[in-house]
Amino acid sequence: MLLNPKDNQSNESVCRVSQSNNQELKNQSVNSKEIPLAGTDSIIKSQVSLAAYTSYRVGGPAQWYVAPRNLEELQASVEYAKKHSLPITVLGAGSNLLVSDHGIEGLVIVTRHLRHTQFDKDTGLVTVSAGEPIPALACEAAKQGYQGFEWAVGIPGTMGGAVVMNAGAHKGCIADILVSAEVLLPDGSLQTLRCDQLEYSYRTSKLQGSDIIVTQATFQLQPGADPTQVLAVTKQHQKQRLTTQPYHLPSCGSVFRNPKPYAAGWLIENTGLKGFQIGNAQVAQRHANFIVNCGGATARDIFYLIRHVQNEVQKRWSILLHPEVKMIGEFQAIG
Repeated sequence: MLLNPKDNQSNESVCRVSQSNNQELKNQSVNSKEIPLAGTDSIIKSQVSLAAYTSYRVGGPAQWYVAPRNLEELQASVEYAKKHSLPITVLGAGSNLLVSDHGIEGLVIVTRHLRHTQFDKDTGLVTVSAGEPIPALACEAAKQGYQGFEWAVGIPGTMGGAVVMNAGAHKGCIADILVSAEVLLPDGSLQTLRCDQLEYSYRTSKLQGSDIIVTQATFQLQPGADPTQVLAVTKQHQKQRLTTQPYHLPSCGSVFRNPKPYAAGWLIENTGLKGFQIGNAQVAQRHANFIVNCGGATARDIFYLIRHVQNEVQKRWSILLHPEVKMIGEFQAIG
């Protein structure tokens, strides 16, 4: 098994609270498909397919699912899971995830409805809720003449996940501009963490694999620039990504981390794997560090293709590629 367990811990991703289920909740799952979340307008639903909530368009059902629309509902969701001894999985845009065909046990909290952005023209500080889409923020910042976030326009995720995994592109990354992040702790309290407390490195932070949930983040940008010029740079970054990467098909973005000084895509391409396919999952012709769903792929197809790419690259170059995509749920190893 070549997949490194440390690389498969989640970002936006997975917060483990407990592995056991409360018998009371098991009884509810038999008798009810929907449970009102006390004191909120949210509904906890059972057996919700997660394929629609991941950019790969694959994945089995969530045992329990909730989509809070504000901080109070998020806190109530976490408290509910704690009360019933449910493990928690947090999904943002689902853009850096591979969810097992068997689904996910426990409570899946989808944060994509937590959206709010506040610009401070005097200081250049921008505070953003966890569910805000990264491309939308990049475009809005450009339109208002804020520099510093142009590089992010092509990243198909939400800000919560970006903060956790230190998302980056075009030589920029979250760690370069983050001031602080507000997080929800397992006990339900909120805490503000400075950028230097998050122990950022390439595509990771100390938040990965933890039971801490990012609720919002504050970034330092540079206001006062000509919006036309900032927008032009932003659109150029967007055009470059759209023309060099296969966003016309479902994918998770880059599958593997770049093992410096090499690029993962270069290693995969020069191993002769472009276009290689297992089931309906394929190493993309346009960019070899993408695995795309050609239509009807399963999570199993994608998982086995990731494993195959790892094996072949290691045989050819003696380099083990570490997945950037986070795998959630049960996957059966082969070999």
